[in-house]
Amino acid sequence: MLDRHEFLEKRGLVLTVAILITVAIGGIVEIAPLFYLESTIEKVKGVRPYTPLELAGRNIYVREGCYVCHSQMVRPLRDEVERYGHYSLAAESMYDHPFQWGSKRSGPDLARVGGKYSDSWQRQHLIDPRSVVPESIMPPYKFLDEKPLDYSLVENWLKANRAVGVPYTDEMVENAGADLAAQVDPFSENYDAFMARYPGALVRDFDGDPRRITEMDAIIAYLQVLGTMVDFSTYEPEENYR
Repeated sequence: MLDRHEFLEKRGLVLTVAILITVAIGGIVEIAPLFYLESTIEKVKGVRPYTPLELAGRNIYVREGCYVCHSQMVRPLRDEVERYGHYSLAAESMYDHPFQWGSKRSGPDLARVGGKYSDSWQRQHLIDPRSVVPESIMPPYKFLDEKPLDYSLVENWLKANRAVGVPYTDEMVENAGADLAAQVDPFSENYDAFMARYPGALVRDFDGDPRRITEMDAIIAYLQVLGTMVDFSTYEPEENYR
């Protein structure tokens, strides 16, 4: 019984064909279900597409390479859950293209950073990290506070994300610029329409300067939403939402 593999081991071509057949069968078993499953991601209440301002902040986050030092995925391990909170759900990254899970942490994980610190703390931390965290090795990003946010192509940002599956509607795309401006102005005429399109979004001046919209506004808006869309006090597995 144990020496029957000798036939394959002595015949390289036959062994190669046998390996290819085995790999093909394994691949079909794993891949075929993906063609008829509606989704491989558990549906979770509260998860929505990023607002235009949050998306702008995410673009800056990626542009500056923040993912190199900060992951956005809490692993289901006791030490991680006790430090950062509930382990990450796939649904929380379903609108991230590319996702920001990361593979290295020179700084803390940011999957649950939303609401952990005030806007002013985030601003000061980005301007001068060591003024609030003396042991920080993070470089300063003061220029974000000085650079006006260029959102002339914001409609294209939404269209690009829609092309890869993010459910931005035509209405969201058409009002992207107005919605971005409305998120930093609670008294905007577009406030109600903005909130109807993005329920639960934070609306306020994030950088402390209401006279202009800066890149600091955008990245703080993005950081403050991370990990806040799902209410884990009421979270239950998918089967209860079917």
